[in-house]
Amino acid sequence: MNFDRRKATIGDMSPSFATLVIRLVILQCVFMENPDDLAAGIETTPQFKRFSQRNDVFSRAFWDDTVRSAASQAFFASYRMEATPRRGDGFTQKDFALRNASWLISDIMTDRFAADGRREGFQAPISNDTPVAGEKVHFETPSAASANVKKAAVFFGADLCGVTDLDPRWLYEDRVDVRDMSTAPLGLPEGLTHVVVLGHEMDLELVRSYPSALGGAATGREYSHEAAIVMQLAAYIRNLGYQAVASMNDTGLVIPMAVQAGLGEYARNQLVITPQFGPRLRFSKIFTNMPLATDRPKRPGVAKFCDICTKCADACPVKALPLDPPKFGGGPSAIQGVKKWTSDAEKCFSFWTKLSSDCAICMRVCPFNRDFRSWPQRLWLKLALSPARGLALWLDRWRQGRLKPAQWWSRP
Repeated sequence: MNFDRRKATIGDMSPSFATLVIRLVILQCVFMENPDDLAAGIETTPQFKRFSQRNDVFSRAFWDDTVRSAASQAFFASYRMEATPRRGDGFTQKDFALRNASWLISDIMTDRFAADGRREGFQAPISNDTPVAGEKVHFETPSAASANVKKAAVFFGADLCGVTDLDPRWLYEDRVDVRDMSTAPLGLPEGLTHVVVLGHEMDLELVRSYPSALGGAATGREYSHEAAIVMQLAAYIRNLGYQAVASMNDTGLVIPMAVQAGLGEYARNQLVITPQFGPRLRFSKIFTNMPLATDRPKRPGVAKFCDICTKCADACPVKALPLDPPKFGGGPSAIQGVKKWTSDAEKCFSFWTKLSSDCAICMRVCPFNRDFRSWPQRLWLKLALSPARGLALWLDRWRQGRLKPAQWWSRP
């Protein structure tokens, strides 16, 4: 039988074979649109919808009566020197004092334009404090440009730095005008192409003291650190002649951006697990039009470990974390159309308000919450990311437990 390639058209194929070809083409188009989704472990449906930051549980605490309460108002006030100290270890006046002082630089930055409805770093991108240089610095290759930016990021104090393409799916639909909690445009400039994602390590010993106001100082310190670092790096990029918008919790969902930038893998506790610091990180980001080489997402095996580990969900006092496999759905404070582990944000935040401080028990008890600078911990990491992950989970029972806040204060 002679086969003429020039005559082999769809019309010559059997109906079943033609249908198969069409389906393959459609699938190829889907993966071409988001080619890194498989590598990043991201799965979406046609029902995907960009998230409105007004539905974030912290924003809802100011307008949604199902979240807003006297306790939530007292919670926010407690961060501005209005805390009510208790006798319990970790909630004394000095514990709250350290926590609130740790937030100071972040608070100064976020308050700058609050009167204009912009709570920058949390509900609006950070305003540019320096102009874009009129002349661009050109690098030989995008890889050289990325290496340069990463060098500067580490110099300014970032612990991790990765680069990814700007994926519009993770941008918020809008930002929040904090004067009346209405929605407002994001206000990003046109032509942004990349996101530089920065990781900021939280203090291991303070994290071990959660839940406590003292532990909250680990969070506040890194927000203050990242505010300075992300603003400095953005200013550097603008001085190179490129647009650079500094961002913390605002403007877009940083978790998928960090995953796409190759910094770590998404876990059951809703955190990004990194090989350097486990879950013990805050993230900031910079949106830019600088031509940069991107990093590839990595899936070393964290999700497979989470499949057999439920320590975070078991330890959660209000059972806000899922015991089930990843799935679509979630409450009003969850992005829709993404298959993932999703917390009950209302339960979680309610517990925070009862503490008058943030809670990171799920971070503390995570088996990946270790100091990987020591070789025994690096050996454990290799086990956890291998088919021997069950052994690694069994060995985790001998990891150090909670540190009493009084012990932290008494250490030299």
